[in-house]
Amino acid sequence: MLKEVNIKKVREEAEEIFRLGGFYCSEAIISSIRKNIDPTMPLELVSAGSGFPIGVGRSRCLCGAISGAVVCLGYFFGRTRPTSPDDPDSEKCLKLTNELQESFRQNHKTLCCHIHIEGLDIANGEHRPQCIAFTGECAQKAAEIIARELGIKLVYEEPKVL
Repeated sequence: MLKEVNIKKVREEAEEIFRLGGFYCSEAIISSIRKNIDPTMPLELVSAGSGFPIGVGRSRCLCGAISGAVVCLGYFFGRTRPTSPDDPDSEKCLKLTNELQESFRQNHKTLCCHIHIEGLDIANGEHRPQCIAFTGECAQKAAEIIARELGIKLVYEEPKVL
């Protein structure tokens, strides 16, 4: 686990990964969180996010960016064994994922991919600028929550270009 996280770098890298077309939104978020917060996260978590794009398997339901961010929060704060519904770990994870989705809902009114892309020609990529921005926003919010909860120092500087 890294000792500090550059929030702008998390956001920009998630956006760039998606913009370049190598990964969809959910995968890009998980990849950026992994690289910038905990490089020891299993690579399989990126593949666990592969079914979420375009509203979960192209169904246009839940926004894939939200789904990818939720996978990251679950990795850090979720349960690994069955317990009771009032388990503190379960409660914490649910509280944090609710915080994430509420932030998105406040900014965009809904989590529904269908509503966000309504009227946009997906075949021509009209949705891409909006979805790239959603990817960055969700990566940033997830990174902020993770850093806050784990006591990781937050940095808001422009990433250094090598």
